[in-house]
Amino acid sequence: MAPTAVTVQTPPAAEPVKELAAEISCLEIQDAETKPEGSQHVPPHRSHDPQFNQKRSDPFQFGSRYLGQDDDEFEFNAWDHVEPDDMFKEYAEKQYAMQREAPVSDFDKQRFNGDPARWWNLFYKNNTANFFKDRKWLQQEFPVLDTVTSEGAGPVTLLEIGAGAGNTAFPILANNKNPELKIHACDFSKKAVEVMRRHEAYGSPQIQADVWDVAGDELPPDLGEGSVDVALMVFIFSALSPRQWKRAVENVYRVLKPGGEVCFRDYGRGDLAQVRFKKGRYLEENFYIRGDGTRVYFFDIDELASIWKGELGETTADGEKDDTTRFEIEALDADRRMLVNRAKKLKMYRCWLQGRFRKPKQ
Repeated sequence: MAPTAVTVQTPPAAEPVKELAAEISCLEIQDAETKPEGSQHVPPHRSHDPQFNQKRSDPFQFGSRYLGQDDDEFEFNAWDHVEPDDMFKEYAEKQYAMQREAPVSDFDKQRFNGDPARWWNLFYKNNTANFFKDRKWLQQEFPVLDTVTSEGAGPVTLLEIGAGAGNTAFPILANNKNPELKIHACDFSKKAVEVMRRHEAYGSPQIQADVWDVAGDELPPDLGEGSVDVALMVFIFSALSPRQWKRAVENVYRVLKPGGEVCFRDYGRGDLAQVRFKKGRYLEENFYIRGDGTRVYFFDIDELASIWKGELGETTADGEKDDTTRFEIEALDADRRMLVNRAKKLKMYRCWLQGRFRKPKQ
């Protein structure tokens, strides 16, 4: 599921917050970092020193371009670890209030929640394999992926949940040096699986694509309990209804080996993709319907930790939580960035959550 590119132009502090609403617009994020025409040379300081600007050199570092007091915020296309300013926060709260006052109709709630697979099938029918970019950054963010694809790593089973068109699975396969790696790429959408199976690299015996609902009653095809070493969940958990979280976590727990690891990335609360939703998109708190009919939820760190630590479990007769499904949180952090278009003086605040969760060793 691709992040929605949305931009905000922050007005001078003296202007009323209501003026900010008029500046919301969609913009294709450009990766190039050329200086705007006519820009002057700026003396080097911490933010400009290449040794402090390594892109994703370490897991969960999320970059090291810090916005200092003396920096020109429009000098680069992106800054790391930037919190939204007060004006944007005030604007966001007004947006949330507007969303709650104009929710999805009861008819549409039933339509979208009743058959979510239909909307993902339509999505992949319309977009095929060209919608998403290949996720080549995953092995930098999750070192275990580099380990299991290394020569001599031995038998490894990797399960990608919500594999989509294969933009994660196929880059991993292309860089793999481990002849004993097996990738199971599963998706809720049968159309997505069809796209993967038509890929030129799908003939390899090291990859298998199947339809699987992570919140369903069955485990993935050809995978039993305790058979998976690493599970990948990238922008998939947010597509589930909150009422599906518990079952999904239970299924991931069941299929992982003791000591198995979950690599997780998804949308964070307050991301501009959430703030920009208009009337008629609000399903319930932090849960929305996109224009294409697919659903998306925005998490905060404490909530996500609670879900994966098993704190959504049933309460036993003595008042204790059932902790039979309890992951260890090895890492969980927010990746916050301010992206800018320097030519148009546009800013956008993004927030994603990234984590590594481990099934305890027996």
